[in-house]
Amino acid sequence: MNPFLTFAMMPPPSGSSGGLTVLIIQVVAIGAIFWFLIIRPQGQARKKHEELLAGLKRGDEVMTAGGVLGKVKDVKENKEKGEVRVTIESGESTLVVERSRIIRVGGVSAPQA
Repeated sequence: MNPFLTFAMMPPPSGSSGGLTVLIIQVVAIGAIFWFLIIRPQGQARKKHEELLAGLKRGDEVMTAGGVLGKVKDVKENKEKGEVRVTIESGESTLVVERSRIIRVGGVSAPQA
């Protein structure tokens, strides 16, 4: 008889809770790796971007997510809707965008996660 089949047909030991413990340890380790490599860096990048946009003022050079380069002409906050609109002058054009659509202020880009 094949020795592998003999081993495979053996019943598990009666006091073996070690398999469940190893599984739980592996799930916790994968969760910790996921946290430190994906979730935490994204949160830090989002926080830095929010700080960058909070300091936005008139005369700052900005780039929007659409690629428009220009200088900030005005920053208006609508407290009822909870949004901030930024007026940007780009050449002969004037553009109004939401503050969250700005990806670069001066030479500082939004951090990538």
